Amino acid sequence: MMRNCFGALLVLVVAAATMGNAHAQEFPNRPIRLVVPYPPGGTTDIMARALQERIGELLGQPLIVENRPGTAAMLGTLEVARAKPDGHTLLFANNGVSIAPFLQKATDFNPTKALSAVSLVSRAPLLLLVSSKVPASDVASLFAYAKSRPDGLLFASAGPGSLGHLSTELLARRAGLKLIHVPYKGQGPTTQAIMTGEVDMLLTTASSAMNGFISDGKIKLLGVSSITASILAPGAEPIAKTLPGYVVDVWFGILAPAGTPRDVIAKLNAALVTTLADARLKEQFINFGVEAVASTPEQLDGMIAAEIPEWQKVITDGGISLQ
Repeated sequence: MMRNCFGALLVLVVAAATMGNAHAQEFPNRPIRLVVPYPPGGTTDIMARALQERIGELLGQPLIVENRPGTAAMLGTLEVARAKPDGHTLLFANNGVSIAPFLQKATDFNPTKALSAVSLVSRAPLLLLVSSKVPASDVASLFAYAKSRPDGLLFASAGPGSLGHLSTELLARRAGLKLIHVPYKGQGPTTQAIMTGEVDMLLTTASSAMNGFISDGKIKLLGVSSITASILAPGAEPIAKTLPGYVVDVWFGILAPAGTPRDVIAKLNAALVTTLADARLKEQFINFGVEAVASTPEQLDGMIAAEIPEWQKVITDGGISLQ
């Protein structure tokens, strides 16, 4: 009897191992869709397209980038979450996946339950920028100036609920500043607004164009939202130096539907790690305003789980909604 039980158990173990190997050997067996839940031309989109060729070569199947914008990125995100969890449909996400569910009152979407991380692709800080008209040369002097203005300072964002909007609300709350939100439609209009002095300050991601405006003195760069100084903004001090604990990391990464086999996740992760180590791609990403960086699936899962309650609190306390 014992011998029969042991034999049955051995068969199950061998079968499980065989199934795991089968997943890895069979994947991918057709083109892989990488869903970008934003319109073409944005940072997420151009990074996805920069990865296409090399990832396709490493996996032996084409990587097809598909833009599915809409509903604060939830349209494409939900499409991937509902896809068959076999590794052939992926999501190119960013912090928005941790934010959007709390801006949509009608959704019960939970990214930690609906999606599984594959790897980080890049990270970046937000730049703290002010109009050349603002008499501040560093973060401390900006805070002092803001507190001296009873009517408050105007800040721009790429729209209600955007990372720049929420990050500035968080900054205002922690620093005790009165800041008035002026939403625009995208990064381009916010850049124009800060250059003309239509608004006083802006938290946004870096870009080669933005660096040019800073170098020309059209905009003043005072700080970065990362815990340490960033190569993307040479000379800018961390905001946390003046406001301890204030850190916002902009991240971009690739996620798969929950339930995707671990061996498939591992194969995708290995391809991304190899691709992101390429020196030319790293330089290309710097020009996009981000640093190419890979991670383990567990590291990215942990980042998402850690930031969700913080953004939920900012949204709830501020009564922020897109509906």
